[in-house]
Amino acid sequence: MTILRARPAPTLAVVAALAAAGTVTGTALLTSPATAAQGCRVDYTPNQWPGGFTAAVKVSPGDTAVSSWTVTWAYAGDERVTNGWNATVSQSGSTVTARNMSYNGSIAAGGSTEFGVQGTFGSSGGAPTGFSLNGVPCNGAGPTPTTAPPTTVPPTTTPPTSAPPTTTPPTSAPPTTTPPTSEPPVGCAGAVLCDGFETQTGSTPSGDWAVVSPDCSGAGTATIDTTTTHSGSRAVRINGAAGYCNHVFIRSTKNLGGVGSVRYGRIWVRHTTAQPTEHTTMMAMVDAADGNKDLRLGGQNGALQWNRASDDATLPEQSPAGVAQSVPLPTNRWACVEFMVDGAAGQLRTWLDGTAVTGLTADGVPTHDIDGQWYNRTWRPQLTDLKLGWESYGGGADTLWYDDVALGASRIGC
Repeated sequence: MTILRARPAPTLAVVAALAAAGTVTGTALLTSPATAAQGCRVDYTPNQWPGGFTAAVKVSPGDTAVSSWTVTWAYAGDERVTNGWNATVSQSGSTVTARNMSYNGSIAAGGSTEFGVQGTFGSSGGAPTGFSLNGVPCNGAGPTPTTAPPTTVPPTTTPPTSAPPTTTPPTSAPPTTTPPTSEPPVGCAGAVLCDGFETQTGSTPSGDWAVVSPDCSGAGTATIDTTTTHSGSRAVRINGAAGYCNHVFIRSTKNLGGVGSVRYGRIWVRHTTAQPTEHTTMMAMVDAADGNKDLRLGGQNGALQWNRASDDATLPEQSPAGVAQSVPLPTNRWACVEFMVDGAAGQLRTWLDGTAVTGLTADGVPTHDIDGQWYNRTWRPQLTDLKLGWESYGGGADTLWYDDVALGASRIGC
């Protein structure tokens, strides 16, 4: 019996969070590269739950490049910013000030960069107003914060390319309450595989799914759960044990050959334990063009990563700058993970809750800290199956639930 093990990687402590739900846009007129230019934009994209929120802020200087930037806005309610990433963020009264880091102060004309904030509120969560870039009002009107992700299919534009943070993003715990989530689209947008596990009648997955233990089996288990679901009355629960040989997955028994060379997937997943520094896997797909070795999605150094079992290449590279461009899988709430693998072009993209993840994007052009290692050889995958479960190649146990799984030839959405 052969046991596949991942090579060790340096350990880091990296946490990042990003969620999207609405947009605010402002414009301003100025010509100095050190301030703001014609057509400047500040886009504020919030996600709110009872008592707390995160927001992604996109800075676009417009027609003229800037060498540094300062963004300000004011909250109408009692919001208090507690953390920020990709910027130095402070608050005085209702006014928030965010200044660039050393690595993202220069923005080319027509370009943009992003930063994020996390905060709390008490009695109210009002809309932000008074956006400005380098002291110039951008005339933006604040949005009404929302409590659910958008129900429309997110855009397929190229993810941001701004440099990673060198400071640690927010480390505060995510909300213990589950933010509302949208139901899956009717019919899964024509997907070849569309399953919410509602046809399962026993305690062990069967029918369209088989319980498998690649390499070796041990303490891991897969069961049908009726107490924790994303929608409907059933989901699959994986009790993932720590250590080698506790591998357990459910594998689709459907013929996925009709998906074609471009494969889009959508999986709702929930888990209980923050991703460890050690390498873990939660999804795997056999690659017939790579010696039938698995293409694996899991985590390492506390953030999501793709891993190629044939040579242990990772996406992103496991450097501090590389890992910082990925994100952790949120705990104790349902999260929507989407992916696209283009076998003909040798490309891969990943979205978390509708937001593209820069570090989980292989765009065909090797980029240091992201997909430089991934393209150390020609990669043209031919994926043949889909497995959901848990592998731990060192320490790290976790309990996971999977629901509303879809796989097709076009993007399905959350």
